[in-house]
Amino acid sequence: MTEFKKVVVAGGGVLGSQIAFQTAFSGFDVTIWLRSEGSIGRTRPKLERLKRIYLETLETMKTNPAAYCRGFSDKKQLSESEINALKQQVEKGYSRLKLTTSYEEAAENADLVIEAIAENPEEKTAFYTELAKYLPAKTILATNSSTMLPSSFAAATGRPEKYLALHFANEIWKNNTAEIMGHAGTSAECYDAVVAFAESIHMVPLKLKKEQPGYILNSMLVPFLNAAQTLWAKEIADPETIDRTWTLATGAPAGPFRILDIVGLTTAYNVVMLNPDAGNPDSTAGKIAALLKEKIEAGKTGINAGEGFYTYNK
Repeated sequence: MTEFKKVVVAGGGVLGSQIAFQTAFSGFDVTIWLRSEGSIGRTRPKLERLKRIYLETLETMKTNPAAYCRGFSDKKQLSESEINALKQQVEKGYSRLKLTTSYEEAAENADLVIEAIAENPEEKTAFYTELAKYLPAKTILATNSSTMLPSSFAAATGRPEKYLALHFANEIWKNNTAEIMGHAGTSAECYDAVVAFAESIHMVPLKLKKEQPGYILNSMLVPFLNAAQTLWAKEIADPETIDRTWTLATGAPAGPFRILDIVGLTTAYNVVMLNPDAGNPDSTAGKIAALLKEKIEAGKTGINAGEGFYTYNK
């Protein structure tokens, strides 16, 4: 079985930063590849926020075991000394994170690269094509794409047998799922190595038997979020009322617009722009895209920005 030591995460967005932090917390050497110095500047506060969340949650667990998060430890009952050891693990993981804009530096001796850049097929293809110039032969490459199939990009990677999808849920430290989906050319050894890696960072590997757009989670989640955004775009109700309807009627802890804030409005916008009708301002997809774009341009991109549909403490 392939053992990973150096893991690279490409992209420092909502999920990219979470994947990198959880992996570093779990003891791996982690490098985050970013497109520009500006991207580095935007990623650092996300990592600092995650460090604070991990430390504060662990401290709360000392007096409130219900605060336990599955991504911290396989043990549900932790002593104070064990919690303190996990807090030290958070600090060590944070200190091990490296950020770079260099393909060469990121790729050097990499065992696993997890691509978590924008949901834009042209950008992904360009990234894979350039990265292929620097990757060692041993490196396994995974995409965290929410909706796109690995077979669409396998040829561009230059290593189709070592390429597959590894998709995480938001708030990875609590919602510790890892959907693992190969394409027809993915080797069994590569697939099994990624399953083992997911377990090693305290995720529950969910094995897909064949390709499916949206995988398991987003095959259910995206239509739900789209239905809520359609109600908003058609001015049927405001986001707060739509969320309140869902939480009161189902007992769910969060409504669709609260979930969109966690996902990030930029990701939501990129997903809706995949719809061929999004370019038509009179279509429902076009109206959703315009509303999301207005919020993004105002800096209201979701929980990491401190404001999306709701306001948060950064």
